[in-house]
Amino acid sequence: MKTETTFWAPRAWLPGGWREAVLLEVDGLGRWQLVQPDTPAPDGVVRLAGPVLPGLVNAHSHAFQRAFAGLAERRESEGDDFWSWRDRMYRVAGAVDPAMLRAIAAQLYSELLRGGYTQVCEFHYVQHQPGGQPYPERHTMIQALIEAAGDVGIGLTVLPVLYERAGFSQPTLRPDQARFHLGADEVWAAAQAVQAQAHARLNAGVAIHSLRAAAPESIHRLQALAEGFSGAIHIHVAEQPAEVRDCLAATGLRPVEWLAEQGLLDARWQLVHATHVNRAEIMAVAHCGSTAVICPSTEANLGDGLTDIPAWLKAGVPLAIGSDSHVTRAWREELRWLDYGQRLSLKCRNVAAAPEAGQPATAERLWQSALTGGASACGEALWGIHPGARADLLVVDLGDASLAGIPPSRLLDALVFSSPGRPWRDVMVAGDWVVRDHHHRGNTERQGRFEAAMQQLWVDTP
Repeated sequence: MKTETTFWAPRAWLPGGWREAVLLEVDGLGRWQLVQPDTPAPDGVVRLAGPVLPGLVNAHSHAFQRAFAGLAERRESEGDDFWSWRDRMYRVAGAVDPAMLRAIAAQLYSELLRGGYTQVCEFHYVQHQPGGQPYPERHTMIQALIEAAGDVGIGLTVLPVLYERAGFSQPTLRPDQARFHLGADEVWAAAQAVQAQAHARLNAGVAIHSLRAAAPESIHRLQALAEGFSGAIHIHVAEQPAEVRDCLAATGLRPVEWLAEQGLLDARWQLVHATHVNRAEIMAVAHCGSTAVICPSTEANLGDGLTDIPAWLKAGVPLAIGSDSHVTRAWREELRWLDYGQRLSLKCRNVAAAPEAGQPATAERLWQSALTGGASACGEALWGIHPGARADLLVVDLGDASLAGIPPSRLLDALVFSSPGRPWRDVMVAGDWVVRDHHHRGNTERQGRFEAAMQQLWVDTP
């Protein structure tokens, strides 16, 4: 329950960077009504316990895959890659039921909150019963996600997924993909059903699994249905070299090239992974105003490869981040590996920094890009600590060992590049405190339900 509406922070990250002595006021809709820096603390105001940052959007999530984290790290045959991982992941996708999904998602969303995310974009394709029969209540699995997010207090963007074929030359789904099937009109109906429940922490977008999984006419049909829709449109694209080769064979064009050539891309489009792209495709994305959603920990775990971060940044394309398969669940690690991957590849440091453009701090440049990209990814016109944006914030615990002795001007650098730690003392979502003094109410019960779901899924694992 919202009992406090006015706060004072000793420091806050506002558009443009750190500001001192910031007075904050939340309106009745859970949005910032007043953000006023350089203001002495009024009598009786709630003084926050440390510097504050806006919460970050997790722009790409498959919640059910939290039940698979750490369980695909053995190789029993000569080779192991994305495709063999996917086949093993389908075991979870084929077994999870609504109660399990709610328990798994609640555990995940609690972990994401404590990792500094206050909104998560759920790229949701496990729709039906095993075997492909719809549930009596058609959106049962979506509702399980909504209830999990409500229990935890995190913001949620639900993205029902267009998914109708197994590949460019395979017009139907494999048996182990049957419960994923959703056509364009069904995706739109699901998104509308979510939007009918919309509140301060819930909204909807739409998604296309990938070009290999959706026929061109279906993609155009969904685009037509979404004409005038302000929500985000997400798609997995160019994650694997094999996908690029298959797209070239089927269409004569590379995946991002095909999307641009078809006139589909605009500011609503979120290109998830966008790993194997060339400079021309990056410039096409920049021209259309779309966002790239990068998931460094998952892309590393799956051996996807590295996208060209310097080229994306130079082109001015926002880079949202996501935790995807949830092998890690904190944005500090995702941002760190966004640059570390480039350092390993290019054999130099601070790749994302741009001193020639007045941006010498790697963490700050990545952070600002993720803030901008995250807003687009979750369907919010505004994001951050400024009037009209949702009232989300993270209170930094300066007593955390990873931040000990850090000069105030380098706090964001240390948050990204010094770890491990537990830096978020308090977390607010839409004006409500959901984490206080590192404590998230219901954790013990939530973890118990998660462990029970895991036992069901993995009972016969040696």
